[in-house]
Amino acid sequence: MEFFRNPNIDFLGKKWYFLAFSLVFSVAGVFSMLFWHGIPYGVDFRGGTLVYVKFAQPPDSNAIRAAMDRAGLHNARIQRYNESEPGSNEVLIDVSEQETSEQALDRSKTQIINALESNAPADKVDLNNTGFLTVKNYLMQKDPLHLGTDAEQRYTAQAQAIVNYRDKVKDGVLHSLDELKAAADPAVVASLPDGFFLSNFGVRNVEIVGPQVGAQLRKQALLATAYSLAGMLVYLAFRFEWIYGVAAVVTVFHDTLITVGAFSLLNKEISLTVIAAILTLIGYSNNDTIVVFDRIRENLKLMRREKLSDIVNRSINQTLSRTILTAGLTFLTVLALYLFGGEVLKGFSLALVIGILIGTYSSIAIAAPILVAYQDWRSGRGRPPVMVPVGKEASRREKVKAKA
Repeated sequence: MEFFRNPNIDFLGKKWYFLAFSLVFSVAGVFSMLFWHGIPYGVDFRGGTLVYVKFAQPPDSNAIRAAMDRAGLHNARIQRYNESEPGSNEVLIDVSEQETSEQALDRSKTQIINALESNAPADKVDLNNTGFLTVKNYLMQKDPLHLGTDAEQRYTAQAQAIVNYRDKVKDGVLHSLDELKAAADPAVVASLPDGFFLSNFGVRNVEIVGPQVGAQLRKQALLATAYSLAGMLVYLAFRFEWIYGVAAVVTVFHDTLITVGAFSLLNKEISLTVIAAILTLIGYSNNDTIVVFDRIRENLKLMRREKLSDIVNRSINQTLSRTILTAGLTFLTVLALYLFGGEVLKGFSLALVIGILIGTYSSIAIAAPILVAYQDWRSGRGRPPVMVPVGKEASRREKVKAKA
């Protein structure tokens, strides 16, 4: 299947436009990382506490931030998520914690809940943010059903029914204690106001990462990226010529820089899933580049008398349909993942969306021109080409490859 039939686009003739495009986005990303937003590490890399909160009504981010400031959490990040889902009313509160003890990290969660419950009754417990054991112990002590000493099994079932109804039916947030009449005994429900009140929110999930763990994960992420680039350089130098490996590594570095720069410009956090996406893109971009390089190598043998720039242009045009079809289908898949995959996959899918566009572009506009530029540089210095096998050495190499 062909997307284009016999295209003849002068890609190398437009190399300066490509260079200008890459420079603009690369420099903008570098300036953002150095002077504006920095590298927006997620909680995986910097350590801290993430608290996912669902509200009964649409939340006011300014009011939440003011409550955090009053509680002394001045650097808290407030972010709405799942906004595409009607009635979600969900907020992510991100607090950086520089202390390493587990108690310090747990304290951040408690501070967030206390800040949001600033007007809570002092002698009552928030039923939207309490666990099964608290409810069970309260019922055991209150004994609203007058069960006496044989109450534990019955109140265990009642407490579990209350918590399950809150979390599974009401999605973590009760609007009224009367709603529990559908799940628990009326006498049990009638006793709850003596010991519980309802806030307008419920904590859905808490993620806690210590700063030392975050620093270790940062180091491992950088090493994983560096090792993948080094392995790629060695493979391509062995499979083709060393200049092919250098061109591929420069291209992938270009893709990674623009992708990370885009996250900085958009102020989107870089988490472990984003690093996974970047490593995926390194392989994807490298695959596209190798397809073009392989066609260049084949055409070098068939078109020995032509200029290298003409051979490279012909090779890119011959693989253009394959590149667009493969990249296009992959792009549509990750775009659907970004639009419909939910908040958890936003960072991962955004990195893939940006990376596939840039990776496909760079395979055509960056990698191949590097080969031509290097060959032109060697010719200008009176040196023989390194990419075109010549004479007996070429025949010997081709025979060895044929036997292999």
